[in-house]
Amino acid sequence: MTSKRFAFVIEDLYAGGAEKSLLYTADGLRQRGNQVTVFILRERIEHRIPEGLEIVNLEAVNRFTKLFSNPLVEQWQARRIARALDAFAPDTIISCSCDKITRHLRYPNLHFWIKSDMSAKFSDPRQRAKAFAKVNRFYTGRKVIAVSQGVKNNLIDVIGLKAGEICAIYNPYEREPFLAMADEPAALPVGDYLINVGTYEPRKRHDRLLRAYQASGVSTPLMLLGKGKGDQEARLRALIDELGLTERVILPGYQTNPYPFIRHAKALVLSSDSEGLPRALIEALMLGTPVISVDCPSGPREILRGTLAPFLVAREDETALAEAIAAMDAAPIAVTEEHYRPFLKETVLPQFEALE
Repeated sequence: MTSKRFAFVIEDLYAGGAEKSLLYTADGLRQRGNQVTVFILRERIEHRIPEGLEIVNLEAVNRFTKLFSNPLVEQWQARRIARALDAFAPDTIISCSCDKITRHLRYPNLHFWIKSDMSAKFSDPRQRAKAFAKVNRFYTGRKVIAVSQGVKNNLIDVIGLKAGEICAIYNPYEREPFLAMADEPAALPVGDYLINVGTYEPRKRHDRLLRAYQASGVSTPLMLLGKGKGDQEARLRALIDELGLTERVILPGYQTNPYPFIRHAKALVLSSDSEGLPRALIEALMLGTPVISVDCPSGPREILRGTLAPFLVAREDETALAEAIAAMDAAPIAVTEEHYRPFLKETVLPQFEALE
């Protein structure tokens, strides 16, 4: 295939999963001979930047724009982005996590990369209706990339989005860099442990995980690898103390390189209310670590297949989650390439190159 010019637009490179997957995708396309630039809107970088990947800060987000955010300010920001895009002349533009601004752009080759399942994020009917209206306002008639088939289905069937085009493309992965990073030195616990990786926020449902872990009766410690904003970590520590788990739950804080911790874990457990395509599950499998997950929308059902299928449990069934933790702790599943092959870059990146 002829090489193409790709422009990725994202607000910043904060330490989140969407930002990480964008960097991997952008650099994977670059390694295949494409010309790639990642445009960020403010100087906030908490991820490792792959060597050779161009990052350009457009300085379109600042204290003023945060304070006076409105459509006029968004349009000013969009014009700043447009000037950079016009100069770069990309064949394909992909917007991620800054669509409030990029929705004002009208390039025919602009794709909006949706990483999460909005249909499952809100329980309050008014908030849910408002969120659905926002999705339709932003993306009706536009080109959309859903991060999983589940996200695509829910955009169409639950939210009622009538996109101009919509396709599902997984995040691409290359196993070797993860293995290399997993070999780096780290302050690992002594002995076996289970692990959960994710920010300390309500959507990740650490409360569900901690109750199920307590009910499982396992003696293997549980590591919660992540960080939280504001008093989220304090609330999490209070819950750990309330459940009498202080001596069994490990909170090592945010790690720039989480992979040694994931690789050496006995199993990784995901307990979220919603996801798009949970990176932690796929990354664990590529490192040979088996996984347990609740069947949240969306993604886990597309990942836990074959011998891992029994470890996908109903989202609200804490008893089933406890039983899955106990079963995996007693007899961990052996991970093979079949578990992660659909997400390898060789499978996924050609789908991005086919975008127009």
